[in-house]
Amino acid sequence: MEFIEDIETLERLYGTPGAPALRKVAKSLTPLYRKWIMASRLCILSTVGPEGVDGSPRGDDGPVVLELTPNKLALPDWRGNNRLDSLRNIVQDSRVALMFLVPGSNNVVRVNGTARLTSDATLRARFEKNGKQPATVAIIEIAEIYTQCARAMMRARTWTARDESADLPSMGQILAEVSHGEEGGERYDAEWGARAEKTMW
Repeated sequence: MEFIEDIETLERLYGTPGAPALRKVAKSLTPLYRKWIMASRLCILSTVGPEGVDGSPRGDDGPVVLELTPNKLALPDWRGNNRLDSLRNIVQDSRVALMFLVPGSNNVVRVNGTARLTSDATLRARFEKNGKQPATVAIIEIAEIYTQCARAMMRARTWTARDESADLPSMGQILAEVSHGEEGGERYDAEWGARAEKTMW
């Protein structure tokens, strides 16, 4: 098997992008990009660091980010599993990408830029819910915003497919498998849902 080792070979295989693919890029929030991102309650945060790359879903019950300026977004870090993979990466390498999704739309809006973490009390208080605040907030400096091609979402029938999760293994089963039975199992699954609801924020 031969592998592609240079950009020229790659570009010959695909050809030149059309004008819309190039002209859709903005350097800061426009009114319509702002409307789209503020409708998103879910984004995928991608980071890179010395130990590798990380992709992490980030969700909220309202807009997943807060606009600070047309060039700056704030992304709260709500309670998770405390692995801190994305956060460790941001501390060591500020490059980030976010993909914003809205149920029912096959479009995805992408933000590329850089991020820094803060535990600033005033900013954290702006996200307070049920008396709880995020431990940190990522301040994202926007380098570019653009829409992703909708074809991937269309191929996957992301929002129109029937529920296909019935035969999937549970998280407790997966955890038991990889830990050789030391963690996870049916009890983990039974307790996790209630625990997650209590510690959502």
